[in-house]
Amino acid sequence: MVDQSQLRQWGCKVIDIEKLALDNLYQYVDSIEFVQACELILNCSGKVIVMGMGKSGHIGNKISATLASTGTPAFFVHPGEASHGDLGVLSDNDIILAISNSGESSEILALMPVIQRKAIPVIAMTGKPDSTMARLAKVHLCIEVPEEACPLGLAPTSSTTATLVMGDAIAIALLQAKGFTREDFAMSHPGGALGRKLLLRVSDVMHCGNDLPRVSHDICITEALYEISKKGLGMTAVIDEQHKLVGIFTDGDLRRVIDAEVNLRTTPIADVMTRNCVTITDSALAAQALQVMDSRNINGLIVINKEHHPIGALNMLDLVKAGVI
Repeated sequence: MVDQSQLRQWGCKVIDIEKLALDNLYQYVDSIEFVQACELILNCSGKVIVMGMGKSGHIGNKISATLASTGTPAFFVHPGEASHGDLGVLSDNDIILAISNSGESSEILALMPVIQRKAIPVIAMTGKPDSTMARLAKVHLCIEVPEEACPLGLAPTSSTTATLVMGDAIAIALLQAKGFTREDFAMSHPGGALGRKLLLRVSDVMHCGNDLPRVSHDICITEALYEISKKGLGMTAVIDEQHKLVGIFTDGDLRRVIDAEVNLRTTPIADVMTRNCVTITDSALAAQALQVMDSRNINGLIVINKEHHPIGALNMLDLVKAGVI
């Protein structure tokens, strides 16, 4: 039976060692080489091709994904596959980010003659400044660590952490240099929660045309209820002779009318509707519609155009279905 306190101590020691590795990384980020690497990528009109074998490859995959999602076109190419045809993805305007802690990855070094012949600049990320990859690269980024967290000194631990952080440092420095915004981020994440909040507009989720509930202001409450039931949104827009919005009648209004014992068959809807109701435009973000409903404690909105004509309607359920909530 392993001592539980010993397990905690071993885990904490790993964190201490890797924290030390990251402290050591400051000097390599705060360097002219880091600036040169960033400038090289900023001036690149092509893609950043990230390469790495083994654990370096796994980290490289993540770095390429981070670059791509923050405004720098990038993708990962496996060095072993590259020598069997995948190197064909390289174009003259690309840059290669090659990762190897030892700087002696045979799979990457085997590609160097072709890369050099195509005059494609290489940024090498290694833990050995005097390694072959470091010497062949246009820019070398050092990721040397004092020690691995593995007590055997074999499993890549501190070195892969340092590599990942160096990649993040590059990606975020580039993001800020490019003035990359939340909206830009959403464009590359349309399926995510942030993408839906920043890209989805009211026009994308509203009910319009024949699905829009609307009634004339001079009909009785009972007739309005038919429209509400038919359209299934729990509300209806009320319009005047010019088809302009003059009010809204909701399920909540109906409950108040019933409590007041109002005659549903003879009372005009104009007498019981909510005037000066809250509205929104179709160009507004769906997330903004959610904020309006939350702040006003309402479950639905009428969408209007510049002429104050109702052109759509949506409720809280529509936003739930769209993934805004």
